Amino acid sequence: MLNILKPHLFLQSIYDIDLARLARRGIRGLIVDLDNTLVGYNRPEASADLVHWVAQVRNLDFDVCIVSNNLTARVEAFALTIGVKNVPKAAKPRRRGFSLAMAKMGTNRETTAVVGDQVFTDILGGNRLGLYTILVRPLNEHEFLTTRLVRQVERLVVPRSGSGRSPG
Repeated sequence: MLNILKPHLFLQSIYDIDLARLARRGIRGLIVDLDNTLVGYNRPEASADLVHWVAQVRNLDFDVCIVSNNLTARVEAFALTIGVKNVPKAAKPRRRGFSLAMAKMGTNRETTAVVGDQVFTDILGGNRLGLYTILVRPLNEHEFLTTRLVRQVERLVVPRSGSGRSPG
């Protein structure tokens, strides 16, 4: 397996992230994907659990920025409802969106983690910049057509253990 496609950590969901452990690693900013990471694909509303999680993250002095390939209106509206920064139309895995997010949060490569459900966008993009990457399982199977096709390739390249193991 190519290391650039390998996440540092596999988890079931954002709710399994050990925030204290990230803080001990020096992480202060979280770049998070939107669709199928924070909320189901194209869902406009945040769950009560998500609102609580974001509050908990911010209470621990982390900053959060949604970085999504989705359209500006969707990403900005969702980010506004949960009170976080955002970078829409990020063209992940390109570096630009991740760099903009770090600038907005005032973090750098050593102090930023990426959390997402896709290997070829979230994990590849984060790893290209040397960020700490966390792969979570998609919230549901409803996705954009091309994403469903890419998932087939992902399964061949990076098996999803979901065990919470850290390869490094």
